[in-house]
Amino acid sequence: MKRIKETNRLLAENLVRSIMKDYEACGIAAAIIDKNGVTQYEKFWGVRDLESRKELDGETIFGLASVTKSFTALAIMQMEERGILKLDDPVSRYVPEFTNKNQKTVTIRHLLTHSGGFFPLPRILVDQVAAEMGLDEKAVGDLAYNDALADEGVRRVAERLDAQTEESGLNGEPGEYLSYCNDGYGLLSDIIRRHGGEPSYAEYLLKNIIEPLGMKRSFCDFVRPSLDVNAATLYKKVNGVMTASRDYHDHAFVLNGGGAMKSTLNDLKKYLAMYLNEGKTPEGIRILGSTGIREMCRPRQDYGAFGYYGYGLSMKRLDDLKVVEHGGSLPGVSSNIAWSNEVEAAVIVLCNTSGVPVRLISDALMRMYNGRNPVDRRDVWQETSWDEETILEAQGMYISGEGTKAELYRKKDGSLGARENGKEIPIIPVGPKTAIVRNQYSDLFIRLIQNESRGIYAIAYGSRLIPKSRQEKREEGE
Repeated sequence: MKRIKETNRLLAENLVRSIMKDYEACGIAAAIIDKNGVTQYEKFWGVRDLESRKELDGETIFGLASVTKSFTALAIMQMEERGILKLDDPVSRYVPEFTNKNQKTVTIRHLLTHSGGFFPLPRILVDQVAAEMGLDEKAVGDLAYNDALADEGVRRVAERLDAQTEESGLNGEPGEYLSYCNDGYGLLSDIIRRHGGEPSYAEYLLKNIIEPLGMKRSFCDFVRPSLDVNAATLYKKVNGVMTASRDYHDHAFVLNGGGAMKSTLNDLKKYLAMYLNEGKTPEGIRILGSTGIREMCRPRQDYGAFGYYGYGLSMKRLDDLKVVEHGGSLPGVSSNIAWSNEVEAAVIVLCNTSGVPVRLISDALMRMYNGRNPVDRRDVWQETSWDEETILEAQGMYISGEGTKAELYRKKDGSLGARENGKEIPIIPVGPKTAIVRNQYSDLFIRLIQNESRGIYAIAYGSRLIPKSRQEKREEGE
């Protein structure tokens, strides 16, 4: 039996307070459950609204952002189990707008593992598309359920993915590299909408996952959380000032499968208990067969430095534990779910503030429950150096369609330097073509991507592959 030691609890909670202070987090809700869905630990820090000082509780609605991808993958696996589709089928069979004209066949499996071959692209926003179509939510109802919007959204997403070529926009062949791709999960949600037997992606999740699990305050709706008296106010920094909003449309992708879910701590306890029981609730209600759950959790693509990605979920080692998890980030949203079958426990961390490293809190609570020191000791890296030829070939700007601008350059002393969005960042080479950026609480892993024909043409920057631009190389001080 795993026990929470008082010393470890204090260390974990001190870490949460430090992270909240350093990131100006407004409110955090966290819980640990066992395999039976019984709460073993629960705590709330801060508030759901700074102005009213209203407190958080287990029924407070938070945005989940990319934790939604686990719901999307679960739905696809249900459809595969029911014989509606096969994971190695071409995406174009189910989404004819995607013609797949400029690359080898992209399959459903490729999209599930973010390995369709696409570099990050700017978000196609739900509000923008709806406005261009003249859709007034007050007249047509919540945009999460609007069929015309979904039709237009998938047309736009498919059209721009089809426009990608090896010269511009493709990072390799399908299955070759992982590069986190919201567009791909958008196409998956459209497969669910069109072929899942329900009028929309949102309704499919309600009928096949949310309602069977008894998750009464979970949904994809945009309007409902903004009106709910117990929904978290969303906080993000704008020009250095923390700003409040009740707009759950903010930065939302036009197709819902990558980040539209909202939920509560209590509802997610039911969701995580299902995974701990390999696809069924502690009461025996089956959501997906155990084989399907294990397939979701099977390592398939390298993810970061030491992790892997399966289907809508990532896997890693946390000390002596195997942990399955997924996080999410949107304006006013930082979320993480995680579980380990070895300790038969799951951790949920939800926050109503952008950019808060809640995964580190999740790790601390998992260690605490496992009887370990919860404070991350940081990975031990063997520092090295890149040779001059590698630095000269690698230096330049790497620009993501999502807005990140990373620069590698040769310093005057010949060593490697780096900037992100114009700001100097500490980069440490740890292998002949790998490095880390050392942040306050965690490290970002970097790997050079190259082949014989293209040379160094991209970097793996955390979970994304970012292409190298044609901007001229420069040295420090130039």
